[in-house]
Amino acid sequence: MVLGLLLARAGVEVTVLEKHGDFLRDFRGDTVHPSTLQLLDELGLGGRFADLPHSEVREIAFPFPDGSRVVIGDLRRLKVAHPYIAMVPQWDLLTLLAEAGAEESSFTLRMRAEVTELVREGGRVRGVRYRTEDGELHDLRADLTVACDGRWSIARAQAELEPKELPVPIDTWWFRLPRRPGDDPGALTPVVRSRRFVLVIPREGFLQLAYFGRKGSDAQLRERGVEWFRREIAATVPWLADRVGELASMDDVKHLDVRLNRLNRWHVDGLLCIGDAAHAMSPIGGVGINLAVQDAVAAATLLAEPLRRGAVGADVLAGVRRRRLVPTIAVQTLQQVLHRAVLKPIIDGERQGPPKPIVALLSAIPAASFVPAYLIGVGLRPEHAPEFARRSPIRS
Repeated sequence: MVLGLLLARAGVEVTVLEKHGDFLRDFRGDTVHPSTLQLLDELGLGGRFADLPHSEVREIAFPFPDGSRVVIGDLRRLKVAHPYIAMVPQWDLLTLLAEAGAEESSFTLRMRAEVTELVREGGRVRGVRYRTEDGELHDLRADLTVACDGRWSIARAQAELEPKELPVPIDTWWFRLPRRPGDDPGALTPVVRSRRFVLVIPREGFLQLAYFGRKGSDAQLRERGVEWFRREIAATVPWLADRVGELASMDDVKHLDVRLNRLNRWHVDGLLCIGDAAHAMSPIGGVGINLAVQDAVAAATLLAEPLRRGAVGADVLAGVRRRRLVPTIAVQTLQQVLHRAVLKPIIDGERQGPPKPIVALLSAIPAASFVPAYLIGVGLRPEHAPEFARRSPIRS
């Protein structure tokens, strides 16, 4: 959606295909970080976004059983326009982007259009074949096809682009519970007790929670049943004991098969992969959606002029990967370190929190919390809207 909007503002004819009839799904990747908030300002959409129901997370804090806490990342230390992570339903953000795109004459969004295969001619991808709600198949020809269809990308698989898988020791189970008056609205809170790790995320009107466990243990967890899972959450986060009964069954608990991978090549002739289709991220840090947005901005910046000319060569497509590779590797490397040094030792019962040297450093020098806040909130190479896509503030 971001790439389509930016290219349309450059005068490029763009069609975005979405297989569902609406955006009303529980994405879980609902964090909008300072770098993306800055981008929305540059696109003239900051005011519209501010009008959306959302909560603001300004710190990532780690509590201990004795009541003490250490701030791992303090976003208030960032010298940015929006020193917080905005928690907003992704369907609201997608709707905002779709409405902004509809204001551009060269932007088309087709809902209920499920891509089934790539269209190839002469060894080159020439577009896609998609199925509409009535079951009819249609061909859509294009100078360039961009795969933004996630970690299980159909386009990537048909182009025979195989990602390199990195080892991951954990999986995640997502669910939500009611939010009550007095629940801390401004802190994203990891909680650890006796081999259990739960992340509590304040949302507008509810709490989103992530339970972390060993990779490949979903079947075992579900076999234990919802009563066991309720006790597990209440034992880890005692102040939620009064509401775990809201979990009616294990159907309310969604399993995420955590993957870390990336393509060695993000393109073939006529096709480019970005976002999770190019590099799947762990949920640690909640950076996946924002890295995907950064990919989109970089792609639009590099591709707009070649697309206007109708000639997008392999060197231009490879340039998108070159521009985004270092930030991608840096984030994935950091996530691997956190998996090994923090999450796995907790789940294995070897530790009750972050490594002691890190806790000691952050306790003695609170300003050091700027570093993780910057890496999560801004990143190594934040992308900014190209001039052709910038607009004055637009209100809803």
